[in-house]
Amino acid sequence: MTSSPLDNLVRIGQLKAEPPAQTEFDGLVRSGLVRLKDAENVSLELESRFDLAYNAAHALSLAALRWHGYRSENRYLVFQALTHTLALDAMQWRVLDQAHRKRNLAEYEGDLDMDEALVAAIIRVARAVAERVAALGPVEG
Repeated sequence: MTSSPLDNLVRIGQLKAEPPAQTEFDGLVRSGLVRLKDAENVSLELESRFDLAYNAAHALSLAALRWHGYRSENRYLVFQALTHTLALDAMQWRVLDQAHRKRNLAEYEGDLDMDEALVAAIIRVARAVAERVAALGPVEG
């Protein structure tokens, strides 16, 4: 008998198995979509758009993880799990990895050096995540 990669992460304490809740899932999706829409507003400062796009991607990725019955307190792991929760390809996942590293530099070292291409890429990936999350359907359980 084989375990899924997500179950293996539960076994080593990196994820928690927790039944999904429709209201939580819906709230995460709503939050992600609102942030994503705002991130596309080019009248906002680039740093604000980055924050909005990054947090949209995170909320939508967390929604996918919760839909599958898992919870994580680690932002990076929420993105890593996209391979298993939404079959996100490596190229898309690498954009979120780069965004996460950039977010940490901004958050912990004050490095706010953003570029338009990265923000546009995060928005594209967040849109792809949103489409896949929408295809999941209602939470079962």
